Amino acid sequence: MITELHTTRLHLSQMKASDSTELFQVWSDPEVAMFMNISPFSDEKQALEMIQLLADLAKEKKAIRFSIIEKESGVIMGSCGYNYLDNEQARAEIGYDLAKAYWGRGYAMEAVSVLLTHGFSSLKLNRIEAKVDPRNVSSIKLLEKLDFTREGTLRGYERVGSGAEPGSMDTFNDLYMYSKLASD
Repeated sequence: MITELHTTRLHLSQMKASDSTELFQVWSDPEVAMFMNISPFSDEKQALEMIQLLADLAKEKKAIRFSIIEKESGVIMGSCGYNYLDNEQARAEIGYDLAKAYWGRGYAMEAVSVLLTHGFSSLKLNRIEAKVDPRNVSSIKLLEKLDFTREGTLRGYERVGSGAEPGSMDTFNDLYMYSKLASD
C-alpha cells in the first residue's frame, strides 16, 4: 500500500510515531476534536496510541492515515486518510482534520481530492464514503463541492459521552452519509 501522496502544496505521509507532537497539538484542540468523535487529547501519549492503532490497521490493509504536511514549511497541519478499507466490496470511508490555523485555505479540499484520485485510480475503489455531523457545515460544503451525494441520515449513529458516571446518560448523534462513486 502506498505510504505517500503529493499535491501542489501538500505532502501526505503515512503517520509515524515522530508525528505525535504535532498531531497532538491538532487533536488536543476542542474545536478540531468536536467533529472527530473523540474528546480533545490531554496527553501526547494519546496521539502515540492513535498513531499505533492506525499503523496496525494499515499493516492489515484495513485503513491508512496520513499526516498532512505543508510542503513549504514542513509543518504537520492535520491528518486524512481511509479510515476503513473494504477491498472485497471496493469501498472505503475517508476522514480528515486540520489545525484551526489552516482552516478556510483550501488545504482540506486539496488533501481529500488526492485521496479520491488515489482511491479510484490506484486502489480501484467503486465507492468512497464520508460520515459527517450535521453541524459540521464546512465539511458538508467540502464534500458537496467534490460532488459527493448525501444519501441520508444515520439516526442515533454515534455515541457521545461516556455514560459511566452514576446518573449520566449517553446521547447519540445523527450523522449524514455522503458517498461518491467511481462512475460519478
